Amino acid sequence: MEVATVGETMVVLCPAPGEPLDRAERVAVSVGGAESNVAGYLARLGHRASWVSRVGDDPFGRAVVRHVAAAGVRVDLVTVDPTAPTGLYAKDPGPVATEVHYYRAGSAASRMDPGALADPRLAGARVLHLSGITPALSASCRALVEHAVADRPLPGALVSFDVNHRARLWPADRAAPVLRDLADRSDLVLVGQDEADALWGTPDPAAVRRLLPGPETVVVKDGAVGATALSRDAEPIFVSAPRVTVVEPVGAGDAFAAGYLAGLLRGLDPVRRLRLGHLVAAQALGSSGDNAPVPPWAWFDRLLDAPADAWSPLDLTGARAEV
Repeated sequence: MEVATVGETMVVLCPAPGEPLDRAERVAVSVGGAESNVAGYLARLGHRASWVSRVGDDPFGRAVVRHVAAAGVRVDLVTVDPTAPTGLYAKDPGPVATEVHYYRAGSAASRMDPGALADPRLAGARVLHLSGITPALSASCRALVEHAVADRPLPGALVSFDVNHRARLWPADRAAPVLRDLADRSDLVLVGQDEADALWGTPDPAAVRRLLPGPETVVVKDGAVGATALSRDAEPIFVSAPRVTVVEPVGAGDAFAAGYLAGLLRGLDPVRRLRLGHLVAAQALGSSGDNAPVPPWAWFDRLLDAPADAWSPLDLTGARAEV
């Protein structure tokens, strides 16, 4: 495998677009989770990805594993827990944004611990991808992520950490020092400018980089504006985000992370890594689901190689029709 991702994936209940949850008579059942989303996008981009997690011995758990496997992700490292349920969450579409309600306390995934990374089948992974969601689930899950960044149980693997603060799981004042420590001990950090400011009071990418001197690279995402990569020994690189019609923003951060990691695995330069992150995120923004289809590589290659003056005004409205 090339990439191992670790984290909880849940069943998702979603009413029709624009229909509030408290008025819905029917809901669609799907599956979503930050780390398995990343693995799914990487698989669709042609990379070998494995998802490490824990699910309940219930219909929801079987649905989760089947869904993740259908995306081309390896799921043989998922443990089935006979005594704890699979978590779920519900989307509540509103006039301004979609609100999410979680039902994950005591879930099977919250019982993960450092032993999840001891399986010899993980040997040889080039990237271990984690997020700040996992340490909020339980003490044992926090120990798992601390073990990953401190003890490096997968020799030679780059540790990628998406801050992914979830205020419903833990408030900023409690999460901030933990997430800062975990991020600073990782090799690659992805963080939204808004969440970095809310957590640490860092108003711009340079301030985030000063706060996190440890990683080789820190990528700060600023929504529709663009993303900045700040490497330890190079000048910051900013790449604007293409324009796109937003159907739903949920999952776009995971898509960006997958695109950036795919660029890293393929040896692309920093500008093209950021562009690829934006291009994959654009597919997610144009979809109502947590996992969107992706175009063929020829489509990506054409835009990755576009001159700067062609990239800046790029408008991907309707681009998903090319998938």
